[in-house]
This record gives sequence, C-alpha cells and structure tokens, in this order.
Amino acid sequence: MPADPSLTKTQGSAHPIPKVVVATTAMLSFISFWRAAAIVLNDMGSSAFYAGAIAEEAFGKTAPWFILAVMLLAYAVCALYMESCSMFVRGGVYRVVKEAMGGRMAKLSVSALMFDFILTGPISGVSAGHYLIGFVNELLRFGRLNITIPENFSAALFAIAVTLYFWWENIKGIHESSGKALRIMYVTTAMVVVMLVWCGYTLWMRGVHLPPWPEPSHLTFSKTALGWLRYTNWPYTIGVIGIFIALGHSVLAMSGEETLAQIYRDLEHPKMRNLKKVSLIILAYSLVFTAGVSFFAVMIIPDATRSQYFGNLISGLAMNFVGPYSLRLVFQAFVVLVGVLMLSGAVNTAIVGSNGVLNRVAEDGILPDWFRQPHRRFGTSYRIVNLVTGLQIATIVLSRGNIFLLGEAYAFGVMWSFAMNGAAVLALRYKEPGPRGFRVPFNLRLGGVEIPVGLTLITLTLLALCTINLFTKEIATISGVVFTAAFFATFTVAERITRKRGNVGADLDQFNVASRTDLTAATVGARPGSVLVPVSNYHALYHLGAVLDRVKTERRDIIVLHVQVMRRTGSGEIELEADQLFGSIEQFLFTKALCMAEQRGKPIRLAVVAANELEDGILRAAANLQSSTIVLGRSAKMGLAEQARQFGLAWEGLQDTRPQFNLEIYTPYGDHEFFLLGPHSPNLTRNEVNLVHQLWLRLSERLRPEELHHHDVVHFALNELKQELMNGKESELVQRLKEHVIQNKAQRQQSPPS
Repeated sequence: MPADPSLTKTQGSAHPIPKVVVATTAMLSFISFWRAAAIVLNDMGSSAFYAGAIAEEAFGKTAPWFILAVMLLAYAVCALYMESCSMFVRGGVYRVVKEAMGGRMAKLSVSALMFDFILTGPISGVSAGHYLIGFVNELLRFGRLNITIPENFSAALFAIAVTLYFWWENIKGIHESSGKALRIMYVTTAMVVVMLVWCGYTLWMRGVHLPPWPEPSHLTFSKTALGWLRYTNWPYTIGVIGIFIALGHSVLAMSGEETLAQIYRDLEHPKMRNLKKVSLIILAYSLVFTAGVSFFAVMIIPDATRSQYFGNLISGLAMNFVGPYSLRLVFQAFVVLVGVLMLSGAVNTAIVGSNGVLNRVAEDGILPDWFRQPHRRFGTSYRIVNLVTGLQIATIVLSRGNIFLLGEAYAFGVMWSFAMNGAAVLALRYKEPGPRGFRVPFNLRLGGVEIPVGLTLITLTLLALCTINLFTKEIATISGVVFTAAFFATFTVAERITRKRGNVGADLDQFNVASRTDLTAATVGARPGSVLVPVSNYHALYHLGAVLDRVKTERRDIIVLHVQVMRRTGSGEIELEADQLFGSIEQFLFTKALCMAEQRGKPIRLAVVAANELEDGILRAAANLQSSTIVLGRSAKMGLAEQARQFGLAWEGLQDTRPQFNLEIYTPYGDHEFFLLGPHSPNLTRNEVNLVHQLWLRLSERLRPEELHHHDVVHFALNELKQELMNGKESELVQRLKEHVIQNKAQRQQSPPS
C-alpha cells in the first residue's frame, strides 16, 4: 500500500502535514464512591494525626470545638467543589478561576496552591517521624534503657528519607492505586474502631469532662498564635476576632479537600450522586476521626503531660487509656503503623499533586516545555519532580523537624485556593447563569435575580479566615506571600519568554491535530487487525523500529499511540483539551516516530488518548481500534513477566467485551517475548502432550465400556485441581507448583538447543 501523505511524509514531498487524532474523551477506568472517598481521606484524613495538637498549642483546650467547626465548614467547601465539578468535569482551582477571573488570577491561585503542596509533604513526613520516634522512645523506657532519641532531629531525618523514597517512586512513574488507598482506610478504620471503644471505656471508668466551651473568655492564645495582633487587645475584647483567629489556626484540619475535584472524573455513573455520597462519607469520617481525636485527647490525656504528646497526639491517647501498659504499647504500635502509612502517603500525594499542577501549567504554555521533557529511562517529567522534592527537603531542613513551625506556615495556600475557588464559583453564577448539575444550597430569587445566599456566606467566611490569617500567622504570611509572589513572577516571565520563542521548534514536524470525541479505527483511518505501538519516551523507541522492520503495511496498519496518564492525585489540574493533550513533548515524540517510519518508507497512524491507568488506557484504545497486536518496549520499572502480568490483570479488569490480544514486549537488545491476553489454548510441549496420552492409555482400559477422550483427562485433572483449591489446600498447591516451575526452568536451561 503506498504511503498516505496524510499519515506520513516522504522524501522530496512538499512538506505535507501529518494528522494526529486526539481523543478528547478519556479512556478511564471508573471507581466506586467508596474508593473515591478512600483517596480523599488518605489525603485529608492524615491531618487528624496533628491538627488537634497544633490548634491546642495555639489557643488552648477549646481547640476540639473549633476542629469540629472546621470539619463542618469542610462539608460546605465540598458543596463548592460539587458545583464546580458540575460545570467542569475537572473542577480544579486553576480551571474554575481561569474561567471566572482570567489567566492572571488563575496563575496567582496556582502559585498559592503550590505553597500548600510544598508544605504538605514536610508536615506529613515530620508528623510520621514524630509518631515513629515517640514509639521507639516508649519502647526504650519499657525496656528500662536510659536512652532517648531526639524527636525533632530524628523526625526530620525520617521525613527526608520518606521524601527521597517517593521522589524515586515518582521518577520511576510508579503511582498509588485506589485499591491501595482503600486497603489503608480498612486498616485505619480498624484502628479508629478500637480507639473509639477504648476511649469510651476509659471515659466510663474515669468520668467525662468536656473541653471548655468555645467562648472568647476561654481562649488562651500563645504569642505566636496572635502574630501582629499581639500588640492589640482585639483578640480578647472583640469576641468575633478571637473566634476567627482560633478557626484560622484550625483550618489545616481540612487540607486535602482539593482532591475531591481531582477524583470526580474517575467516579462511576451516576457521578454527581456518587460525589454527594463521597462528601457524606468524608464528613462522617472527619467528624469521628479528626474531631474525635482532638476531643478525646483533651478529655483523657492529663493537662500536665498532654503537651509532650503534641507531636504524636494519638499515641498519647493510647498511652493514657485504662488497661495494662503492655496492651497500650501494642495499640500504640498499631497507631504508629497506621500513622506512617497515611502520613507517608500524604508525602507522595504532595509530590504527585505538584507534578500534576506544574504539568498543567506547562501544557497551558505558561512554563517552558523543558520542564516536561521525559526522563531518558523512565519517561517521566523528572525535572518537575526534582524541583518539588528539592523544595520539600529544604523546607524540612529549615523547620528542623518542628511540627509547630510547619503548622504555623501551613494552610496559607490551601485557604486562599479555597477562597478563590469560592469567589470564582460565585462569579460564574452571574457570568454563566445556565443550569448546573448541582448548586450550593440556599438560593433566593427576587424577581428574575438569583441571590446565592449559601454560596456567598461560604465565600465570605473563607475570605474572612484568609484575612485574619494574614495578621495572625506571621510565618505563613511572610513565607506564603514571598513564595506565591516568586512563583507568580516565575510563571509570568516564563510565559512571556515561551510565547516569544514560540511553542514549536524549527526542527520539529508540524501536525494537523484532529480532535475527536472517541478513538476508533475509522477516526484514525486504520483497518481492523492493526498493530498498536504505545510510545511515551522518545529515548526508547526501539520497539517501534522492530515493528516497522517486520510488519508489511500493505496487509496491516501500524498505529503509534501516546497515552497521557492522568494521575488520580493531582489530575484535577489536567483538562481534556486537544491543545493540552498534544504539546511540544508529544510533537517531539511523534517527530521521531515519523522519522523512523520515513527511513523505512512505511506509513504510520498517530493518536493520543488520556487515561488514568496506563495499561487500562492502552487496552481500551486497542479494543476501540480493533487492533489484534500490542507491541511494547520493556518497562524500566519491572521485568518482562511482571509487565505482562500487569497487562493481564488490566485485561481482566475491562468491563466491556474483552477481545483477545497478542502482546509482544521487546528489549533494547532486540529480544522479545510473546504473550496472549485473554482465554486461549495453551501452547503444549511434546512432553505435555505425551503425558496426557500416557494417562489416557492407562485410564481408558479401566473405564471400559465408557469411552474416554484426551480432553476428558485434561478436564478431570483441572476440576480436581480446582476442588483442592476450594478445600483449603491452596498454600500447599502453590508451593508444589512453584517447585515444578523452578524445576522445569532449570531443565530448559540445561537442555542443549535443538
């Protein structure tokens, strides 16, 4: 088949423009509302481990009431995000603010949000370190060893180690799954249930004494909590100011709620109804866990010793329960395990979220695409990951592991992002007054004018908290304003430079970006039975070269596919628009692919899709394109067998009609392995066929006059194996099977080549 000029160039041609089909509907694997709630709670719920202690240190024993109020405010903020998601499937701050207030305010909101992301990792990592070191010190006291590990310094070292670990995971491109988040919440729920029962028993034995009521007279502010207002009497003489100062020091308990907008696209149908369920689950869990921890800590831990547990408040609860010391120590170990899992996960979320935000900014032409250039081996945007990780480690070093210092600086960015999101949604009520899938409640109509009372009150409350924090959180205000201004200036200057230079280099091919809702064989212009070649890293296109060398394009078409992976954490800042899915990085990738095709004189089709799981996106694209073969390059993160297994698991997870695929995986050295995805006849060796025949010979004589076939022997043997698995012999069978596989492998290696 001659080369189609719309698909590839030929030497001496008048520079025809190749076509790239960009599918604007993502190849998503949807998740239940339980999994979505688990993702949000893994981020938001981690604040339960430190929020109450930081609030109490700032203004005294009334802190639990204000944590409770902030949890209720968080539910109101959920309503903000639900309305923004009903207008934009990805209702993240950048998108909503840009639509309502323009690009400049959007850059400002993202700059503030980045400050929150940079601090989320350090405060979570340091908090996890405090829980771990506190437990180790408790063990040393239990063993009567006169050794005490310094908490702040050791917690900082632990936080740095965790940050470096997740830096390497993100460089490799290994992301956290919703299933893992759900399993963490299972373990956390078990801990919470035990904690609630034990707290209830302890209070029943000792009596219940509620924290002081949240009245201005009960607020005892520390000097650092008042900031510049410490030179006035306003916090004590004007009650509402004191109340708002206390709320301002409690708002870090609702950090992580931006994740709600990020998981909306991934929710299964009906989306808005499921998002409401997610919000209710978050509210219930936050009230019980985050607010509950703060209340129980004040009621159970004595005032004289509570301050020594401010770094690991739930551990302090465990050690002050009624019961044997050894049993309390065991529960503290459980608390530390859960805390390290959740808080370390929040470190990863911060890196992934920052990566997603900055990638979104780069795709919008604000940052140079230099930031998005892929890692030579892993194909990830490693320069952004390096930048974020470096800033986080610098923050940990500057804080020296002081959780209160980090808490003082924290929540600047997230509060301003909440407030700007609220203001943007409010502006869009009048700028785009059309119908929505959800509206923040309490709306009045006077004549033909709508007055959004609920939305206005929420926005004004958030703006009031932001304003009071400016005057009371000195560290947060100074560092936050400097950081936000620096990022905003960087974005502004970089955007001007990028636009002056242009987004396209002179050595890159121009492409006709054809936006299509769905990706099908017809939209790409390919015949059924094509070869699909996913590409992601322009440093590793050896598998495409192997396909071009082998496949006769007169008989089968070659489709080169790029899957843009939208991570669930951080993906709220990625919009599915053709010009954002296809930028200069994709342009460079396809330029190299076209060059390889031209050298061999063969046409290729080009396509881009978005997905939240790489394997799932490739398989769904292959099904839509009616491809018969998928050809991959070897993963830099896992072996061939494991890579094939991951695709097999993804194939099993497809909910639609699951076609069979041939899967080929090439190594950089030209070797390749062949796998089949889906049910298929096993490739039996001569020895295996002979074994079936021998069993048939022996059994057929004894079954006369019944007729026995070879397939009966196989079917019977498989049923016996299944029965043994169901009878609780799985461990024994797995061990025997493993020994069999190892023995066969050794025999194959010893056998001389035929």
